[in-house]
Amino acid sequence: MDIRTIFQKNSTLPPIQKPYLIAEAGVNHEGSMELAKRLIDEAKEGGADAIKFQTYKADTIASKDSPYYWDITKEPTRSQHELFQKYDKFWKTEFEELKKYCDQVDIEFLSTPFDIESATFLNDLMPVFKISSSDLTNKPFIEYMCKFDKPIILSTGASHLHEIQEAVSWIEKYGNDLALLHCVLNYPTDDKNANLGMINGLQKAFPEHIIGYSDHTLPKDMRTLEIATLLGAVILEKHFTHDKTLQGNDHYHAMDKEDIKILRQNIEKSFLLLGDFKISASNSEEPARQNARRSIILNQRIVAGTILTEDMLTFKRPAHGISPKYWEEVIGKTVMLDLEEDTVLKWKYLN
Repeated sequence: MDIRTIFQKNSTLPPIQKPYLIAEAGVNHEGSMELAKRLIDEAKEGGADAIKFQTYKADTIASKDSPYYWDITKEPTRSQHELFQKYDKFWKTEFEELKKYCDQVDIEFLSTPFDIESATFLNDLMPVFKISSSDLTNKPFIEYMCKFDKPIILSTGASHLHEIQEAVSWIEKYGNDLALLHCVLNYPTDDKNANLGMINGLQKAFPEHIIGYSDHTLPKDMRTLEIATLLGAVILEKHFTHDKTLQGNDHYHAMDKEDIKILRQNIEKSFLLLGDFKISASNSEEPARQNARRSIILNQRIVAGTILTEDMLTFKRPAHGISPKYWEEVIGKTVMLDLEEDTVLKWKYLN
């Protein structure tokens, strides 16, 4: 699936669609090009539509005094600046190489920029811009990316409605297509805090924009993303790794290629169950239509020339004769031949 097709507005689309899945590799490459390419290969193998990295420099994303906000039993680093310094070695040349490799593998390349310089060179590599929840209030940065005239995907983690409305107004001013991703900024997010109902809240608050979900819950059986899809999330995003047992902030709550396969299988089964959203009887129900519905039946023997009255009739299965919906029309008709009790009435028997 191409991300640009997601933004093609079509009022005939069903209310629930198969989602566009972004495998958020972030900086789980840990500065290794070999590992980054392995992540691309495994995201493709699993069935992701895109793989997304993060592009930043520690010195431009966080001050020296920047406290942690993650689970330090999983990631013991207590300074954002210190953590970002571990993984900020990839820059323009490396991301250009990753973009070329994604093209070879046939998976879409994305990366979230965290400064003006990275946004500028990533513009040549990506069909859309992804904006982190952490930048939802960063008006000058949002407006800078809007000027590239590309669709925007904005995560809404840790935001009140009025803050989202304000950010949306900045983007709408430039006319960019927009997708809003429900997100909870807990690493990991406990199931009780996932609040997937907010997907519907965003749909009601922003009916003209695409709504999706960026997930930080533990992967387990991938039910969280499946439920988000059934609630109408069109874009799904979840951190992605090659090894969930590794130490680090974005490994322990990430999915791997096998998790993606499970999700795809679950979604395929869900859409098999959902059908096509059209109200009609299916071909498979035709035997039931013929045999489980009822016909007008004689409850006594009738001789030719008898005018039918209500007390002569009942309704029973199967539906091989006159439907009970014609009850009033049948009463008062003349029977044209002798008929036995329990005969299924047909129009050809009546005058």
